[in-house]
Amino acid sequence: MKKSLNLFLLAVTALLLFSCSQKEEIEAPKPIDPTFATQTEKHLIKIDTLFTELESPWGMTWLSDGKMLVTERKGEILIFENDQFTGQKVQGLPEVHEVNQAGLLDVAAHPNYEENGWIYIAYAKPFPDNKGALTIMRFKLDENNQAVNREELIVALPEWEGGRHFGSRIVFDNDGYLYFSNGDKGNKPENAQDLTSPHGKIHRIHDDGRIPSDNPFVNDPNAFASIWSYGNRNPQGLYYDKVNNRLWETEHGPMGGDELNLIEKGKNYGWPVITYGINYNGTPITDITEKEGMEQPVTYYVPSIATCGMTIVTSDRYPAWKGDILIGALAKMHINRVDMEGTEALSQEIMFQDLGRVRQVSESPDGYLYAITEGTGLLVKLLPVQ
Repeated sequence: MKKSLNLFLLAVTALLLFSCSQKEEIEAPKPIDPTFATQTEKHLIKIDTLFTELESPWGMTWLSDGKMLVTERKGEILIFENDQFTGQKVQGLPEVHEVNQAGLLDVAAHPNYEENGWIYIAYAKPFPDNKGALTIMRFKLDENNQAVNREELIVALPEWEGGRHFGSRIVFDNDGYLYFSNGDKGNKPENAQDLTSPHGKIHRIHDDGRIPSDNPFVNDPNAFASIWSYGNRNPQGLYYDKVNNRLWETEHGPMGGDELNLIEKGKNYGWPVITYGINYNGTPITDITEKEGMEQPVTYYVPSIATCGMTIVTSDRYPAWKGDILIGALAKMHINRVDMEGTEALSQEIMFQDLGRVRQVSESPDGYLYAITEGTGLLVKLLPVQ
């Protein structure tokens, strides 16, 4: 053990000496006491805890002025600067239907935020009789952190009682289209196969809410025109790989059968006709796991880890993880690393066990990885030591 520690300290010293003599695009990591770092299979990582009082956080995004926004499901957005909570929150947000998994969910800055100032949120809009409907809204922030110029872009009607399986994530592709995920609402899984219903689907719209003319079902008069894919149970992770022009999704299965999917135009991902999971009472949902015309997951999880928010590592700060997918695990309370080769999932690694119910993992503009957790209420930053 002593020999390993000495070798580690020698390696860190050599790295520091090299960084002092070389001008690098990425600042070399500062020396960190290895006692407080976690050795993963490929990197030694220090978990830097930035905040400990989050209440059911869901999404995070960065603005061009350096601010970071973090949503809480109860309907608030916290403002951070330089990794510190400013004590300020966004004012003037819409009322939300906060029940179970429903409430204020994801937040995303427009790709051209510096020019247009648009911020997008996904939330459950309240309706009478304890019902809600997933809604995409955009707004701008004024100098007093007030949400102004609010525009409701799309409402996924019909509204639904309760708060199960609302999704939802927001991502933009290279052409500025906005994708969002919407769950099947739980007590009616057949929604996912019904093209007249927006539930259990991935959707695609223009950044102002218009429906693209090349959406796959736009010419079907009975279909919900924004649908991009269907047969998705409860998609709580969504990521657009801008390097390879690929849309990735994670969704919760029932008891078992969580999935990582490569989402493609107009395709059917099978729920509830095919699944690798079973009902929570142990009874079967279906007797098949494959069917012609329905997509197979890239990988799936039995037992469930409760897959949630995800990212692909693009940063040179974590060279051995570059191109890998990181997935938050709610039930199993860790970050799951999927070693990727193109669109093929190879080995997987459980990292940072018992961090909390990891709701989202995101990469910041300056290349660092962050995660937010439920239960433990954390905002953490993953600092590479080696």
